[in-house]
Amino acid sequence: MLVTIHSAKCVGIEAVPIEIETDIQLGIGIHLVGLADAAVKESLLRTVTALQARGFHVPGKKIIINLAPADMHKQGSGYDIPIALGIIAASGQRAMPELEKYLIMGELGLDAGVRPVSGALPMVELAQKLGLKGCILPEESALEAVDYTESLVFGVRTLDDVLRILSGDEDVSDLLIWNTETYARAVREQPERPLSYMDFADIIGQDGAKRGVEIACSGGHNVLLIGAPGSGKSSIAKAMAGILPPMTREESAVTSKVYSVAGRSGSGVGLMRYRPFRAPHISASKAAMLGGGSGENILPGEVSLATNGVLFADEFCEAPKSTLEALRGPMEDRKVTISRLKAKIEYPASFMLVAASNPCPCGYYGEGDRCTCTVGQRLGYLSKLSGPLMDRIDIQLFIEKSL
Repeated sequence: MLVTIHSAKCVGIEAVPIEIETDIQLGIGIHLVGLADAAVKESLLRTVTALQARGFHVPGKKIIINLAPADMHKQGSGYDIPIALGIIAASGQRAMPELEKYLIMGELGLDAGVRPVSGALPMVELAQKLGLKGCILPEESALEAVDYTESLVFGVRTLDDVLRILSGDEDVSDLLIWNTETYARAVREQPERPLSYMDFADIIGQDGAKRGVEIACSGGHNVLLIGAPGSGKSSIAKAMAGILPPMTREESAVTSKVYSVAGRSGSGVGLMRYRPFRAPHISASKAAMLGGGSGENILPGEVSLATNGVLFADEFCEAPKSTLEALRGPMEDRKVTISRLKAKIEYPASFMLVAASNPCPCGYYGEGDRCTCTVGQRLGYLSKLSGPLMDRIDIQLFIEKSL
């Protein structure tokens, strides 16, 4: 008996359909085909153990599991539940009339518990495009999609919950993510504002610098803050995300999908409501800033995680020159394209760059007689920033210490 289950894979911030086909014939062994990586191949042992923990048996025949399309690499542990359901349905151990009406993803534990997977938001959007009834996802992953009320989104904790939904003979409204206790608790514990935000009103003095960053925030301009240590550059930068205009629904959806694909829950519940603030260390590599990975498993970098928010680069002139120059493309195109031998992925990168730097190597130029640098050292320090990079920074502010 051939059984087909709808699943998905994330390519960039979009999901593409994957079909899990299971067939049982005369013979011996379990055969997994379809360009699966090590994590997917290892799922067979997890799946068999989980099935036995719930009283199901694995038929002593030849079980063929095909992940279609066969020319696309599949990675991750999210195919555990579809593979388990395919074995149960193909062997006739449980009737599941609703099986082909849902997109299903989730990792199985050895006790048949369900663990979260990344990319929930793109998968829910794909289910809507395909005209499916809804999605069945791990409870923690389904929390990301509570704002997608156009289709049914179920949050499950065990394989038994999945079987309840697919049986079609009982009320499973308690498994809708909006009705779960996990959702209610997450809403109660959700902070009013991100902990990384600093209140702009707490910054005393620096009226000129504050006026400059207000103009930058109103127009989405990139900013370079130059000042001595202790002048308040980092504090002003941390406060900028809090005075940016609220995100639109479209901006919130794009940013949330980037975090979902990266396996990071931006807000915990639903779409992100606050603009992200990213502050990578100056030692971050080009791959960490732009995104990267091996094969087709390419994850977004800091420039994408800061989409529709603020990317703060402290000690800007101390960062590797190759990393600084790599920012030129994303700042101009508002996107980043990562090319590998077997993959080419595009991520959004519409961020507001806020860079902070000392005026000279010792850091105290302009602070009376404290500077010990020569004229050549001062000129050489800021000249590390190339002309094309500085052309993309609209506002440059020199900040003096407040008395």
